[in-house]
Amino acid sequence: MATMTAISSCAATSCAYNKDGCSAEAVTIADGASCGTFVELDVRGGLPVAEGHVGACQRLECAHNADLMCTADAITVGGDTARCLSYTAS
Repeated sequence: MATMTAISSCAATSCAYNKDGCSAEAVTIADGASCGTFVELDVRGGLPVAEGHVGACQRLECAHNADLMCTADAITVGGDTARCLSYTAS
């Protein structure tokens, strides 16, 4: 089984899965290279520690995408729309 790509940092502080880093077990990188798992709620959720990973990547044209899986060593997420800042067009 392939290793899931780690989320090394997330600057989307309004996301319910951001507790000093991504605490979602797995996120989806969707249209516009934005985090499809991003959600604004008044509570924090996910894992008890920030150990998020990329579960799926829908950006077929990303250089790090192989069979809808991210092959980068790690990614960073940031900006107002929680974009994958490691996205690289192939």
